[in-house]
Amino acid sequence: MHTLGPESTFNESMYFNLYDPANGLGAFFRLGNRPNEGTGEMTVCIYLPDGRVAFMFDRPAVTTNDAFDAGGMRFEVLEPFTNLHVAYSGKALVLTDPLQMSDPKAAFSSNPVVEARVDLAYEGLSPAFGGEPAEPHEAPGEEFARGHYEQLVSSSGTISLGSEAWDVSGFGLRDHSWGPRTWQAPWYYRWLTGNEGPSFGFMGSRIARRDGPGTRGGFVWEGADLVLCDDCRVETTWKGGDRYHAEVDLELRSGARTWKAHGTVRSLVPLRNRRKAPSGEVLVTRISEGLTEWDLGGGRKAFGLAEYLDQIVDGAPAGLAE
Repeated sequence: MHTLGPESTFNESMYFNLYDPANGLGAFFRLGNRPNEGTGEMTVCIYLPDGRVAFMFDRPAVTTNDAFDAGGMRFEVLEPFTNLHVAYSGKALVLTDPLQMSDPKAAFSSNPVVEARVDLAYEGLSPAFGGEPAEPHEAPGEEFARGHYEQLVSSSGTISLGSEAWDVSGFGLRDHSWGPRTWQAPWYYRWLTGNEGPSFGFMGSRIARRDGPGTRGGFVWEGADLVLCDDCRVETTWKGGDRYHAEVDLELRSGARTWKAHGTVRSLVPLRNRRKAPSGEVLVTRISEGLTEWDLGGGRKAFGLAEYLDQIVDGAPAGLAE
């Protein structure tokens, strides 16, 4: 845990995702501490093999930055970058149609809630990518994560929902961020993760700013080498009147080397964040979480998450053109 900063929007968070190719179950878990606001952000999202999604979000009371332990969720670092533990005990909403989360009030009033239990061990596969730069890389008002790193991982354990239970053994990605954060800081971003197995995985990042070109990058893990990428190109096929991403073409570049993947979104959960601007205007940010199957070519497949964050402008996502 890092020293709590003076910023009102200081956030320290961890995130874990996974996909089990044997049973078709995917998930992600996030816990963020925002002690200077007196609250946290806790998210559970489990993509079930039959297409249902179990989901829960909470803003538990958080007044210190001593641990990741709130809202029924706990993250423990047993050995840094090597062994971590994720646990959750609490409620989960079970959605037959995950797109209902575009209206959370209606979704929570019309779907069943069950007891959920998560007990997962995570083990590091790749070296960590990222850290905290010596010089600030964010413009005032655009703070999202002063420090941030990511790591490909394996995961095993159990997940239960009501009377149903699954043994889980799969692969994914974890991250850890700290510093001031407002979800309205990026104009839009695309955060794309995938694992073929223990010896190949990737992360692609495209962050767009309101003014300026933004950033493109990521990494490719080849089992022995973590290759840093200097470019990330994303093309999106949108679906429906609300324009959710349905297919994603990703190209990562490192010097003269290129990796391509075509993603098909298997299941998508639209989430949102709202914050009142000093002007009184309510700013709406949409974070669409797509469980994605990646075609790497030559019969190779990878699985992961395609997370699209967009500011909503006149009812449409800001990044439609990309």
